[in-house]
Amino acid sequence: MRITRRNAAQRAEGRRRTPRTRVLAGAAAVLAAGSLTLTGCGLQSAAAYVPDPGQGSLAKIDGAADTTVTVTSKNFTEQQIMGKIAVLTAKAAGFKVEDMTNVPGSQPARDLIASGRADVLFDYTGTAWLTYLGHETGYPDQKKQWQVVHDADLKNGITWGKPAPLDNTYAFAIRAADQKKLGGITKLSQIKDLPVKDRTFCVESEFNSRQDGFAPMLKRYGITLGASDGVPKSNVSVLDTGAVYEATAQGTCSFGEVFTTDGRIKSLNLTVLDDDKKFFPSYNVAPLFRTELLQRYPQLQDDFAQVSAKMTNDVFIELNRKVDVDGQDPGDVAYDWMVKEGFISEN
Repeated sequence: MRITRRNAAQRAEGRRRTPRTRVLAGAAAVLAAGSLTLTGCGLQSAAAYVPDPGQGSLAKIDGAADTTVTVTSKNFTEQQIMGKIAVLTAKAAGFKVEDMTNVPGSQPARDLIASGRADVLFDYTGTAWLTYLGHETGYPDQKKQWQVVHDADLKNGITWGKPAPLDNTYAFAIRAADQKKLGGITKLSQIKDLPVKDRTFCVESEFNSRQDGFAPMLKRYGITLGASDGVPKSNVSVLDTGAVYEATAQGTCSFGEVFTTDGRIKSLNLTVLDDDKKFFPSYNVAPLFRTELLQRYPQLQDDFAQVSAKMTNDVFIELNRKVDVDGQDPGDVAYDWMVKEGFISEN
């Protein structure tokens, strides 16, 4: 028996996610055309290889060896690692696996699982709610955000598995020297108490203009963007994503917009401030499955739940760092972590 046919994906550089990702329009248009296969579009199989896993704590599933499961992911670092984790988890459960990870663009990856051309994908609850399902605001409460997404996607033939502790949302970070200079600030609500001259920010252009971005965030904390007694426009540096991290670490601004699981937070010795008024929606990671696959093999959800439980912000800050800073391959990083946690063993 075969759940899906062969598909393909092309490795691409970049580390973005929706709704922060700019979807590659050409790829999205092709993927939306149900009569075409990805192979015919000139895309290629995911380049990174992961070896077959040895037996660990993940249980083999009866009958899985007769079924091919297609795993997909997006093409930024964190998703590349998660994609390989999903590949290894499905292999450990006994399935044959089509590795279709590293798809260029978030909407194309979503289209694959929504159309049934892929079976498994790790994704973010906030992304699904705001981008795929079209809602204007998200929920900071993690359980609530997961539940509404779970319920809404059932009609699309998609079942969300148990969420991981990992919540890769927006945040603001500060370097150690500025944190000390500004009185040991630890949370966003304390920015309002600082002198205007110290309310300097580095943000990326998209966050600067989003309806759930910079200006609304400041408003939640009682600060007006553009006001002389708030955050004057001259206090804001709009930069490319990577430049934000470097500029914050170098003291160009007091506060830099970051993503909470980015490996550069640790490597640049930045500290994330607490969003104590809960402005940012939750972006918890969870495995998504084609519902028909789980109806045949409900135990697969248990294997993924075991893995998801260990996927935390601290874990992925380190895993992302190994790729983005140390230059390791995402497949190797995923395999080593799975072995370390005892989910699989070296073959």
